[in-house]
Amino acid sequence: MDAIDIDDFVRAAAGGALRRLTAVDGAHWFPLVDVARRLGYAGPREALRTVTLPVWCLAPARELAPDAEILARSGIRGTARMVSLAGLVQLVTACRSPEAGPFRAWVGELVAEVQRHGGYGLEPAPAHGGFVLPPELVDVLVRLEGRFDEEEADLAEYAELLRETRRSLSRVADSLERSFAVPRQRGAGGAPTLSAQELVESWEISGDMRAVASFLAPALIRGGVRCRPQDVTRRTGLSGDRVRDCVRLLIERGCMREVGHPRPDGTRIYVLP
Repeated sequence: MDAIDIDDFVRAAAGGALRRLTAVDGAHWFPLVDVARRLGYAGPREALRTVTLPVWCLAPARELAPDAEILARSGIRGTARMVSLAGLVQLVTACRSPEAGPFRAWVGELVAEVQRHGGYGLEPAPAHGGFVLPPELVDVLVRLEGRFDEEEADLAEYAELLRETRRSLSRVADSLERSFAVPRQRGAGGAPTLSAQELVESWEISGDMRAVASFLAPALIRGGVRCRPQDVTRRTGLSGDRVRDCVRLLIERGCMREVGHPRPDGTRIYVLP
């Protein structure tokens, strides 16, 4: 799962949408000709003369998506030369387009943060618990969808509406989950062996500490969480002082550790030990 929606990232970097292929490993690739055109290069050759990309940033589309059907859906030819997300970022930072100025500034901030604190986290996006529907309601939608499928054809549009509702709920849930996540750093290890609930259970805690731990655990198993005490307060209902006490105790017990230094707004980054 991407920590930042790839379409949002590309719009911020290139100033607009780009066709893309997502490889089986989850990596995103873009037609070099599209990237060159969007960034104001005369063509792919000028782009590659301007930036000497490493070989691992370039690949033909047919190597990324051997299935011809996937290529057909994307509208990208198998012979098209593709550039990876890392290559796209290098091409953006080298172009002189004014529209790329904010993104270049953000890349500079990112590098400075990594050098100083050893990592870079995402600011928590505004979130509201009311957007997350309980599983019971989702189950009702599934059952209704099945009933509509069995009725007359004039109910087909309602069935499709329910399907789109389910898809929208799934996207909202994923977005809320990503809002409090810090991207896992490359080389930080494999997939977590424990679920968030199993992790909290392994800590053998209860009461307020468990409430705080349950909020932090889903992001911790994905690599880390970046938040302020008021973010936890809003989701748990505990006071700011109580949240700080619980976090301190979790750190003292070795359940997690803090990375880097607090931001002026009180934001801190926590990861598993």
